[in-house]
Amino acid sequence: MQPPQTTLDRLASALEGRYSILREIGAGGMATVYLAEDVRHKRKVAIKALHPELTAVLGPERFLNEIELTANLQHPHILPLFDSGAADNLLFYVMPFVEGETLRQKLIREHQLPIMEAVRIASDIADALEYAHKHGVVHRDIKPENVLLHEGRPLVADFGIALAVQHAGGERMTQTGMSLGTPQYMAPEQAMGDKSVDHRADIYALGAVTYEMLTGEPPFTGPNAQAVVAKILTTDPSSLVAKRRSVPPHVNAAVLTALEKMPADRF
Repeated sequence: MQPPQTTLDRLASALEGRYSILREIGAGGMATVYLAEDVRHKRKVAIKALHPELTAVLGPERFLNEIELTANLQHPHILPLFDSGAADNLLFYVMPFVEGETLRQKLIREHQLPIMEAVRIASDIADALEYAHKHGVVHRDIKPENVLLHEGRPLVADFGIALAVQHAGGERMTQTGMSLGTPQYMAPEQAMGDKSVDHRADIYALGAVTYEMLTGEPPFTGPNAQAVVAKILTTDPSSLVAKRRSVPPHVNAAVLTALEKMPADRF
């Protein structure tokens, strides 16, 4: 008997002639990432393949139609989408391969960032979000893992992917209990499963990421997702100044405004 094909094998044979897959470079809650060579354009790309169990509950056509919206986003701090499709029942999308690291990798190494650097990264991400929101696209999953750093400047990846998954999965996503978004960076309305989450959820998530860049940890932590969500819904975040005296008052105030429980109280 032949051993079952891995996702990498399936993707490699299905995309043969278009992309030559070199190796796996990362995996997250929704997808596995592969480094590949774009055969036609002779350039390195990153291919994200959604996990097979996620693909099984999605409407592939709907998912691919939804992420077309993000293919039109062009901004210096947004990682562009090159290509997308279905291959051997695997949903995939293709982005440039960025030399550098994620904000998560930088935070693991440095724990806290210099204040000027954290504010600059947050401002660049805010620019990208403002542009996307004006084009009707909400990210819904802003977190350090989705921010790539290229020569110190951020590139936000996976715009609209969480929303595309949710829309394409519809009721079935709720039934399978798959949660989208990472608890530490979820706005209260998102954590409660509110269907009408808008751009202000991204503002909240950016506030949480900025809080972590400055203090070394997200505003709310806990032993599991439920404990984190409970705090998000019921507890106010500590002042950043209480954790790091050198944070300027206006930066503290801006981050805490972004982290307000009520969307109407945020920027």
